[in-house]
Amino acid sequence: MADATQAKANATLLTFLALGNFTVGMGAFVVIGVITPIAEGLKVSKADAGIILTAYAIAYAVLSPVGAALTGSLSRRTVLTAALLLFCIGSVLSALAWSLPMLAFSRVLVAFGAALFTPLAAGLAVAVSPPEQRGRALAKVFGGLTLAQVAGVPLGAWLAYRFGWHSTFWTVAVLAAATTLVLFHAIPQRVSFQATTLVTILSALRNGRLMLAVTFTATIMTAVYIVFTYFGPLIEASAGSNPETRTFYLVLFGIGAVIGNYAGGILTDRIGPKRTLIIICIAHVVLMPMFSIIPWSPLVFAALVGVWSSFGWAFMAPQQSRLVAIAPSAQALALALNAAMIYVGIAIGSGIAGRLLNWQGLPALGIAAGFGAALAIVHLLVSSRPGKPAPAI
Repeated sequence: MADATQAKANATLLTFLALGNFTVGMGAFVVIGVITPIAEGLKVSKADAGIILTAYAIAYAVLSPVGAALTGSLSRRTVLTAALLLFCIGSVLSALAWSLPMLAFSRVLVAFGAALFTPLAAGLAVAVSPPEQRGRALAKVFGGLTLAQVAGVPLGAWLAYRFGWHSTFWTVAVLAAATTLVLFHAIPQRVSFQATTLVTILSALRNGRLMLAVTFTATIMTAVYIVFTYFGPLIEASAGSNPETRTFYLVLFGIGAVIGNYAGGILTDRIGPKRTLIIICIAHVVLMPMFSIIPWSPLVFAALVGVWSSFGWAFMAPQQSRLVAIAPSAQALALALNAAMIYVGIAIGSGIAGRLLNWQGLPALGIAAGFGAALAIVHLLVSSRPGKPAPAI
């Protein structure tokens, strides 16, 4: 009876953590769908407007492990709610921004809040779940981010095109404030966790096997974001710039992301993380170059988007499970570093995409992303060579 009660409490906790990730996901990724109105509103090019995504990515990558160290001994409820509050403040500043530098600065604050929240949520998911259910638990918590692709990002894009891009960030700020209050009352004050310090981080950075495995995340995300950074213009190229049409494709992408995320968790528990990641990488090598063959007919483009998004968001659960197995004594830190590598990859991918867009235009993006995915396969195989688990950190 006690075990059943605890299992129910853990399931509820995972649900609320997923809610927090939904808020973070909408605030982080909504920029993808509003690049054009931001560029027009601030009177800059679309390539220049991409700097706000790059600024967010760099800040997240730097602040995720630092934030884990600074808050490593604090109550998990305190850190999670403070992270969302900071995310809310940054979103308010984004809504008030009147220039590209101010908007980029506000995205740094938003990134700091997200960098504290998402890896900590994953760490709690691991802590309260038995090993044989770890993949599903991680997929459930990370599922909040993918659900944001279905509802939050399309809603934000629709608001931006109908009422101006400022309205999108105001909506995110209100949602973040409400979620902060919900989580403060929903998360238990006392939750067992592994404390993280600056010494722990420095030790991890010297751990070659762990760092090689962690940086695979950066490699695969670089490939994905060479295409995804300018997903909005790619939609326009094949389906036009009608706001409802754009919303349809963003919703379709989100549905594929949700399916892929949960499929990745199930496959991880059944065939293991390495095999799951190999399948995902091969799919990217095949699918992403197809974005260079534009314009597609709207129906074919819809099929491509749905399949690609499914594989694009399937990698997180197997990669997180893989890292926890490599560094079982430093799970929270491994997950924080993994989260940082997501945004290292986003920063590199968005930077490459911006240069390619100015140099060769949209058709260059898919081909470059396909080469990036091939590199990810090599990285995965090298970092998955048999060996003992990483030493205690």
